[in-house]
Amino acid sequence: MKQSMSKFAIAGFILFNVVSATSGLCQLTENERKAAVGDSPSDLGALANDLSGTLTPVAIKNVMRKVADWQLPRIQDAPSTNWTFATLYMGLLATSDTLKDDRYERTVLNVASHFDWTLGPRTNHADDQAIGQAYLFLYEKEPTAKRIAPLEQQFSELMKEPDDPQKPLWWWCDALFMAPPVWAGLSKETGQPAYLDYMDHEWKLTASLLWDPQEHLFFRDSSYFSQREKNGRKVFWSRGNGWVMGGLVRVLGDMPLNDPRRTFYVSKFREMAAAIATIQGEDGLWRPGLLDAQDYPNPEISGSSFFVYAMAWGINHDVLDRAVYLPVIERGWHGLVKHIYADGRLGDIQPVGAAPGAYTPGSSYVFGTGAFLLAGSEVEHIALRGGSGANRSNAQSRK
Repeated sequence: MKQSMSKFAIAGFILFNVVSATSGLCQLTENERKAAVGDSPSDLGALANDLSGTLTPVAIKNVMRKVADWQLPRIQDAPSTNWTFATLYMGLLATSDTLKDDRYERTVLNVASHFDWTLGPRTNHADDQAIGQAYLFLYEKEPTAKRIAPLEQQFSELMKEPDDPQKPLWWWCDALFMAPPVWAGLSKETGQPAYLDYMDHEWKLTASLLWDPQEHLFFRDSSYFSQREKNGRKVFWSRGNGWVMGGLVRVLGDMPLNDPRRTFYVSKFREMAAAIATIQGEDGLWRPGLLDAQDYPNPEISGSSFFVYAMAWGINHDVLDRAVYLPVIERGWHGLVKHIYADGRLGDIQPVGAAPGAYTPGSSYVFGTGAFLLAGSEVEHIALRGGSGANRSNAQSRK
């Protein structure tokens, strides 16, 4: 199988993206339009004054609980297999482990039971596979066959489908968080290397198209190759690159330590971490357009949360240098906590989209909360255990 796209295929794929954007294929799905996904009210009240952004276990847990408890009642009657909620479910599962409180895990378990452990309706779309990460987490807690049987059946069928030479399966960078960790996790749980082989093949096709070797970042998709920020720099979306870094560490968490392919993923992760660390804002956070911070007044919390999450994971698993990245994580976590309101709302989360954009300070969406809770779970581990995550349980490593 070829690991790169031809020039003809790339040209055709760029045309596909332009046509998609103009023909409405990028419009929001019904799930993404649900009110439970999030909102941007104008009357928010005060920011929280009872929280600390210090890296101590007690402070971190207090922050996680406040945010999770604000979010939980808002999604109780809105189960979904959409990527927006899937990201939140992963954060809630991590919160249950960190706080030793099964309320959050029970919520996700009820969702899984509601859908009978099936994925979203679009069988080959990465966004509808993301919830499989939650199913695999719950399977590790209780390895009952029904929890992954639908996933096994669907993925076994998908592996039979040939690649489209005009368009990679995961043609947008966000997809590298949604699908690859599910494929890697299923390979780990079943002992079947074919799932990991498939993931590796498709991941590298996407990387060959969207990776920028000069900036060490990912374009959101091929339609951004020629676009520029107001300052003339290339357009690299904070959340999109956050998705990639989050996906990388989740894949590495389930890839065998002796797999020779790990070197590729570790190298990409380290290159991205180094690039992201150098453009951290004075407030510890990152703007939606990574290379033109001056043009974006508000930090973007979902992307920033994924950066903190991934780099903290890197320290906890001895992939990143603690001395270099701990100060980045400390500033990042402290900055994130400043965007929590008195009632627990997490603000400054860019709504569903595909590129850097504008939003109000109170904008809050479930995927941003999920990313924040994932970050908290890894930051708490740094505070609690000094940065070595080698002896964590499998379920914890999938957080």
